[in-house]
This record gives sequence, structure tokens and C-alpha cells, in this order.
Amino acid sequence: MELRVIMAVSALALATPAMAEETVSYASYGGAYQEGVRKAILDRLPAEKGMKVVDYVLAGGIRDIRTKVKAKAVDIDVAELYGGLCDQAAKEELIVPLDYSKIPNAAGVPEHLRNKNWVGFTAYTTVLAYNKDVYGKNPPKNWADFFDVEKFPGTRAIGGTYPSTNLEIALLADGVPKEKIYPVDIERSIKKWTKFKPNITVRWATGAQATQLATAREVDMLTIWAARIDAAIKEGAPYAYTLNDAVMDVECLVVPRNSPNPEGAMRLINHLLDPKYQARLPDYIPYGPMNQDAFKLGLISPEKAAKVVTSTENIAKQLITDMPYWAAHIIEAQTKWDAAMQ
Repeated sequence: MELRVIMAVSALALATPAMAEETVSYASYGGAYQEGVRKAILDRLPAEKGMKVVDYVLAGGIRDIRTKVKAKAVDIDVAELYGGLCDQAAKEELIVPLDYSKIPNAAGVPEHLRNKNWVGFTAYTTVLAYNKDVYGKNPPKNWADFFDVEKFPGTRAIGGTYPSTNLEIALLADGVPKEKIYPVDIERSIKKWTKFKPNITVRWATGAQATQLATAREVDMLTIWAARIDAAIKEGAPYAYTLNDAVMDVECLVVPRNSPNPEGAMRLINHLLDPKYQARLPDYIPYGPMNQDAFKLGLISPEKAAKVVTSTENIAKQLITDMPYWAAHIIEAQTKWDAAMQ
């Protein structure tokens, strides 16, 4: 009996290091955003949760996931996708359903941002940013000003890869109320962008490129993610931005089909949604915690919450992307957008 106990204890001791060495891979979009997630959450997991997280940059988004799944060469356990692409990935069967019995922290995520195939992680916002040295005391205030090159002359840059967000921006600039943006009038939006195209100096493809445009003061006005322009401002770029009519999208967490460690993926998602970790995100990036319990822990001061894009006051200023709409229309819109912007 005593020998069996000793053997059992020894076996447990041997098993513990193996559990501590569990490796789970996580892929996101790099730059200031991914660095913030690592500092707020991922770097804390090995000591607290016995999990080593290896992170990769998912530069091509859903295209990278599609390529890996089709080639049966998936090396990612948990990936982030822009909200409009979450449903698209599910439709293409690139991702697998989540096991919510192993993700209890998902209960704090708004119900409409929880799906059997994905769950909201953070919210990010595309804002209008401008060089304060150029526009002085008369800065642009909305997307109509962005398109007004007579009143606000200067160079422009936009994120040129996807039609989502861009099509909404054009309609908002054209005077369409936020509550009437969906369904998107694709033809009207494309027409406005086509007319404006000669005024676009750069169409950036990655968040890092957008940040560099501001840091190097290469353009006077640009569409850019809030986290990216904040990073440039911290580096001394003389820019500011407005949340008026900003377009908010949701970063969702997904598990690619045939991931190397699907069980570990569910555990990692639960950790990523832990409200005490999410409450730390605003310390590093202005992306709002999606788990609303993060605002109830007393870890986010009212002053800090006022600068978070998911705060009640800030959400009211923005357009929330209709993810189901884009899941149904992304292919049509992408084809027309690519043709117009060539």
C-alpha cells in the first residue's frame, strides 16, 4: 500500500512538469495591438496558468487561415479575425465550433457577440486621424471633412485591402445616418471612392504600415485603427483623431480546423476572456475589453474608461459593424472594391 502511494506521488510529480509545459499557439495582426495583448495577458499565463503561448503574426487574416486549412498545414490553435470575417470563416468551414463548457468567461461577453463558431475578444475602431501641424485650429471633424479636399487640402491614406469599413465610411461621408447604413449601398459607396481615388496617396495594407505613415508624417489625414495612431502619437507624431462616426468592429477568437491543440485552444480562449486580464488591456492599447465584467472589477478608472472605445459614451459616437451582413456580402463587395481600386 505504502509503495503504491509513493509510486502515485512520484507519477504525479512527473506529470506536473508536462502539464506546465503545454504549448498553445496564438495568431493575431502584430504591431502595437499584439504587443499589448501579450503584455496584458499572454506574458502572465505561464506563471499563473501553466501554459506557454507561442504567438505568430497573421498578416493575411482569413486568407492565411484559408491557405493553411486547405494545405492541411495548420499550426495555429487560436486565431483572431476581424469581426466581418468571423462568419465568413465559419461559412467556408475554416474554423470549428467552440466548446463553451470550457470557456466560462465567455458569459461576460454580450450575447450578440457570442456565436457557436467565434466569440468577441476586443473591439477596435477605425478613426479619422490628422496632422495637427497641418490643420491647426480648424481640424477635420468627420468623414465628410475627410473627403472635402477643398476645405481640407492635403494628402490622404486609407486601409485599402477590404471593402468593409471603407464602404461604411463613404456612406457616412455622404450623409447617410448610422442607423441606415445597412444594408450597404455598395454601388453608391464605390462611386464615391472612385471619384475620390485621385486624392488617395497611399493605400496601406497593414496596421504597422499605417502607424509608420503617421510616425514619418507622410500623409496629412488617414483612416487608421485607434491603437495604431495612439502608438504613433506616443512616439511623438503630431497627430490627433476623432471618434465621431468612427467604425467599430470586433476582434473575434476562432479555432482553425485541425489545429494542433484544440483542447488547449479552448483553455487559452477562456484565459483571453478572463475579466481581470481584459481589464488590463487599456493599460497598453485603446481597444476595449469585450468582457463587460472587466469594467465592474474596479480595475479601470472612470478617467481611463472615458478613453476606451467600448465605453458607453464612446460607443454612442460610433457605427457598429454589422457582422452578419458582411458574412453574406463580403465576396460581392470585395470583387467590386478590388476592381474599383486597381
